[in-house]
Amino acid sequence: MSVKAARRFYRVDSAHDLQFLHSGESASAENRWTFEIAWEVANKVGGIYTVIRSKASASVEELGDHYILLGPYKEHCAKQEVETFELPQGTPLAIAVKNLRDRGFKVVTGNWLVDGNPLLVLFDIGSAAWNLDNYKKELFEKSGVGIPHHDTESNDAVIFGFMAAQFIAEFNHAALQEHQTSDSGPAPRIVAHFHEWLAGIGLVMLRLWGIQVATVFTTHATLLGRYLCAGNIDFYNNLDKFDIDEEAGRRQIYHRYCMERAATHLAHTFTTVSEITGLEAEHLLKRKPDVITPNGLNVKKFSALHEFQNLHAIYKEKLTNLSAVISMGHHLDFDVDRTLYFFIAGRYEFGNKGADVFIEALARLNHMLKVSGSDKTVVAFLIFPARTHNFNVETLRGQAVVKSLRDTIHDIQLKIGKRIYDICLSGRLPDADEMLQKEDTVRLKRCIYATQRDTLPPITTHNVVDDATDPVLNSFRRCRLFNEKSDRVKVIFHPEFLSSTNPLFGLDYEDFVRGCHLGVFPSYYEPWGYTPAECTVMGIPSISTNLSGFGCFMGDHIADPMSYGIYVVDRRFISLDDSLNQLAQYMFDFTRLNRRQRIIQRNRTERLSDLLDWRNLSVYYRKARQMALHAVFPEFDVDEEDNRSGVGRLSYPRPISEPPSPTSSRATTPVPSDQSDEDDEVDDERELRELSVGEDEKR
Repeated sequence: MSVKAARRFYRVDSAHDLQFLHSGESASAENRWTFEIAWEVANKVGGIYTVIRSKASASVEELGDHYILLGPYKEHCAKQEVETFELPQGTPLAIAVKNLRDRGFKVVTGNWLVDGNPLLVLFDIGSAAWNLDNYKKELFEKSGVGIPHHDTESNDAVIFGFMAAQFIAEFNHAALQEHQTSDSGPAPRIVAHFHEWLAGIGLVMLRLWGIQVATVFTTHATLLGRYLCAGNIDFYNNLDKFDIDEEAGRRQIYHRYCMERAATHLAHTFTTVSEITGLEAEHLLKRKPDVITPNGLNVKKFSALHEFQNLHAIYKEKLTNLSAVISMGHHLDFDVDRTLYFFIAGRYEFGNKGADVFIEALARLNHMLKVSGSDKTVVAFLIFPARTHNFNVETLRGQAVVKSLRDTIHDIQLKIGKRIYDICLSGRLPDADEMLQKEDTVRLKRCIYATQRDTLPPITTHNVVDDATDPVLNSFRRCRLFNEKSDRVKVIFHPEFLSSTNPLFGLDYEDFVRGCHLGVFPSYYEPWGYTPAECTVMGIPSISTNLSGFGCFMGDHIADPMSYGIYVVDRRFISLDDSLNQLAQYMFDFTRLNRRQRIIQRNRTERLSDLLDWRNLSVYYRKARQMALHAVFPEFDVDEEDNRSGVGRLSYPRPISEPPSPTSSRATTPVPSDQSDEDDEVDDERELRELSVGEDEKR
């Protein structure tokens, strides 16, 4: 392979195995229909919403109009995200909708206003609530699963499941009648793909009614697993020791567990989103997944390689301004050109998301930076939504001081510019004392003195409700992370989701991530992990763990993940103290990279985005559907070539410039030698030009 061909290895290899993305031509020719059923369809209530929404474009590209999403009708979401319309009369879909409406159910049809614009059928749960007792009776008589009256969420799941199952049964009947009437083309083959226990009752009833439909069930995280991990249990080392029935009963979720387990065992194909969740399902749900269906993203490529690097520089400057706002009242006691921004974000699950480990590792990193005499400063943002009163006074004061300083400097700049212009018109160059006059110096001194205060900068941007028991703030206190002048690690807890309307940050989450240098997600329970995946597609290195689906997936497909900016902390096979030391060492090693090495690493990280593109990862969903179809329709041939294609064939080797890993587990970041960077055959000429070899590397 030529050098140029090698340099384009990543882009080329991911593109030529996507022949099945042909806008539903084969699905239409084979009369093959796919229904995807989830509580989160056009209903933004959890992470599965992101999965379904981001996958829609690739699904429509593959299946066309034969791909239909079924979900609950939630008016507040539907008004913003759904374009409603009536289906063409006489089609099997329209007949199925009409039959459900004739039963008194409210059914809404339309397109979801997301990439791909997929067809939606939404069911109003309230319109069928009068039938709840009959549904629960039939479920108990046929499956032995009883649902307590007081569990509203389970009751809604039963209604939704029955409505979805009745719709699919009606569609199947109408499609068969249409085929028998026309007597042309293949008979309809239907796949119903259900996500999570909230939709699982629909699958259970289709099987109990004997409807000839291929079924797929995907669990994104087991119900019992979430509850067990929330209780600070050594979960993964005791998977084979739990008394499942007792644990579910003790937490009063036994009926939900039965719903989930019934759907798991009745499905023709069972899938999970990661190997680690598959292991969990094997022990808790007693079935090994048939296919692993990793989560992807709808990746948007930049036309030029340097664009994402430019965005990093732009948004990093905004984070620098934010750091100044929070530090003001204090002088900014660190060099912004030698400052790195780390962050963690997600639901406020302190232990599951690894916030406890992150804070402890930051304290150790602080000590390591002090002892080593490093001149680098790390500003660590923790973005978790929590109950708050409002912004605290110190933050607002800092914002006012920074605005005053910025306005003053801007005004002085304009005046200096006019003075220089006037003096140059007279035919001479201005002296230094003619540009900055005494009046200007006085104004600047007033602004600088306004930043003085005796207290330490705040560690949180808000007044947190009951801050004496808040786990993040208590961990800061225990680890003595108070943003003192001598600290090389500064911490900022922002207990609110980010948006461009936020008066302090003024950044959307995506823009905030682009401005950071490293995302740190040392999760204990993370079936997949969208936060590190989002970092990757934006070219931002990240730290995850071998207990997250993302960390395991990247380890399976990359020869040396750390060379690509993917650090994986071991939280499974070593002690907690060793895991903390490993995380602290990864962060410390990252601080030792110079600017040029970080640019090379970001370029490598961004190359991995193909690995997380739904256009590649949807092949696993395709495989799951084919297996289910073959189980119901044995004459349906599974396309083995398709099953061997896609991301399974993508393998990212060690970059050529990267030396073999020594016995130490620490040396897989880009090496300091400028010469070896120059010789990197993966980092092409355009990348090397961006590195600006001659520029000041102190940044």
